[in-house]
Amino acid sequence: MAYDLEEQEQLDVLKAWWKLHSQKVTTALIVLLVAVAAYKAWNYYQGQQSLQASAKYEVLNKIDAKDPKNLKAVQAVSAELMEKFSGTPYAGRAALTAAKANFAANETKSARAQLDWAADHAKEDAIRAIALLQIASVQFQDKDFEGALKTLDKSHTEGFDGLFLDLKGDVLVAQGKSAEAKKAYQEALTKIDGEGRYHQYTLHKLEALGS
Repeated sequence: MAYDLEEQEQLDVLKAWWKLHSQKVTTALIVLLVAVAAYKAWNYYQGQQSLQASAKYEVLNKIDAKDPKNLKAVQAVSAELMEKFSGTPYAGRAALTAAKANFAANETKSARAQLDWAADHAKEDAIRAIALLQIASVQFQDKDFEGALKTLDKSHTEGFDGLFLDLKGDVLVAQGKSAEAKKAYQEALTKIDGEGRYHQYTLHKLEALGS
């Protein structure tokens, strides 16, 4: 095929450019293809992890965590979820289930360890908040009031603000700080559903302080 002078010049420019940059273009293309393949592989891996974790969690859910006789079974399945599937939401849920089973069996230290793990590693904001609340409750029961307040001051999802403030009020009452407790309860009432039972509980506590 014959080319006119202008077309030939364009072809010469293109050939010269390709000769100069072909290696860079090829390398960039390879990097892009590898990145796409890695992304797809990672998504596949994550999907498989989620499916396996879901199946394990279903097994865990079928075990009565309140029965101390089932403690070892709960611990085994929960440990597997937390160790092998920590990147899935099921690991944090399993940690809470294990904590519940440990409390039922009076294994307080183990329960606390599970709660700490959930608070630090759970992928779901709600699970982390629940773990923090339970940790603060344990500290409150152990009369570690300062520790409980520090836990309650930790960052958590907004939907749990009312419960955090309510427990904070309880801790402050135990410390004899009535004025601060009232403030906590009053703020809690603005965060808790007005139609729910917790609203009434908090209101009773506030009224008991002479509000």
